[in-house]
Amino acid sequence: MPDTAPTLLWFRRDLRLDDNPALAAAVERGAPVIPLFILDDADAGDWAPGGASRWWLHKSLAALDKSLSKAGSKLVLRRGKAAEVIDAVVEETGATAVYWNRRYEPWATDRDGGIKKALKQRDIDVQSFNGSLLYEPWEVTTKQDTPFKVFSPFWREVQSKGDPAEPLAAPKKLAAPAKNLKSDDLDDWDLLPTKPDWAGGLRETWTPGEAGAAERLEWFLDEAVPDYKTKRNIPGSAATSALSPHLHFGEVSPRRIWHAARLASEARSNEPMDRGTASFLSEICWREFSYNLLFHNPDLPEVSLKREFEDFPWRDDPDGLKAWQRGQTGYPIVDAGMRELWHTGWMHNRVRMIAASFLIKDLLIHWREGEAWFWDTLVDADLANNSASWQWVAGCGADAAPYFRIFNPVLQGEKFDGDAAYVRRWVPELAKLPDAVIHKPWEAKPMELSEAGVTLGKTYPKPIVDHAAARKRALAALETIKKE
Repeated sequence: MPDTAPTLLWFRRDLRLDDNPALAAAVERGAPVIPLFILDDADAGDWAPGGASRWWLHKSLAALDKSLSKAGSKLVLRRGKAAEVIDAVVEETGATAVYWNRRYEPWATDRDGGIKKALKQRDIDVQSFNGSLLYEPWEVTTKQDTPFKVFSPFWREVQSKGDPAEPLAAPKKLAAPAKNLKSDDLDDWDLLPTKPDWAGGLRETWTPGEAGAAERLEWFLDEAVPDYKTKRNIPGSAATSALSPHLHFGEVSPRRIWHAARLASEARSNEPMDRGTASFLSEICWREFSYNLLFHNPDLPEVSLKREFEDFPWRDDPDGLKAWQRGQTGYPIVDAGMRELWHTGWMHNRVRMIAASFLIKDLLIHWREGEAWFWDTLVDADLANNSASWQWVAGCGADAAPYFRIFNPVLQGEKFDGDAAYVRRWVPELAKLPDAVIHKPWEAKPMELSEAGVTLGKTYPKPIVDHAAARKRALAALETIKKE
């Protein structure tokens, strides 16, 4: 006879019903399903969700509970160490199976391995699935069966595998357990900011949840993909998918994105992967590459992959760090990005690189300081992406930009924000300056400054560092570790 005891479904970073392998397996088992989410800050340690991520998590959990309710079920919320909570729920319900989708952060893999071992010793059917990636980190390797350290061959290898598995449909109905389980009240978790409530810009910008992810994906594939390759670096245009927070919280799967993008490409151009689609899917695979790096290098968030950078002469500059965090560096494209981040919890990818380069190379502040700030302020704060990307800009990571590649914030602004639409939006005190000087207001004529209502050092800061001199200083610092 089939086992009719409940299946415990542990939701994590897979807050959706569509293409959820653990959920599909739980339903296929034929027994009642207990959807459980555990807020396990203690297990995450230093990498517990930051402020912006906690705001998103609250909204996403509320949306997931509504979806489950429509399917005849209910999300159970518990707070505490995951192993202890799972043990308690198994005892309360008599569950004989525990399913989840895998996570790849070092603390999570260690914890999950211990939970799986303990459950198996009790004859619990415990299974984990891939619900977050196109392919597992151990499935995409070089011909020598080693992890890739360079993105381009990694991307070629992914393409050579053909399309990933088809996404799974969301179940329409879920068999709920007979027993009404005790659940925390989401509001009691205090995930939302109150005093002060700094989340107004987040509410204006985002619709967390599976439905919001689907809507965003549909818009992007209909409106933006054809011009994605040419416009993705223009921060003043709505040309990127902005799916990163939805992906991070698992409100949409990369498999769903991949297949939807391919279908849209075929409908548009009769090609399974036209130019815009190929460029977009390569960005999805950069995320995969980052997860591969983290899985095979669990100290990626703290230690430079190129170990010589551990001896780099970083500067302790709290004033410079604070100016950067507040968008008060005196370099408009950098300040625009940092202000967009604070207001919306997100920053355009091109500007992320510019802002990161400024912190690391113009100010010589350790990349880990930037990583930590992004972790707290980004709604898409993802340990793999965040760590790999900061190390890439710093020149100490895999397939990294060479350290001597130092972005000139003025030239970057003029190249990618030529009409200054982005700067004018996020640095409105400079909005009336002419295009020719808005990215370098210190070169504006006194009359131009006066007519624009700009007083450098008062209404907008003077540059906190001279870029040309900072570039020379950064290159000199690089030479010290080369000699060592």
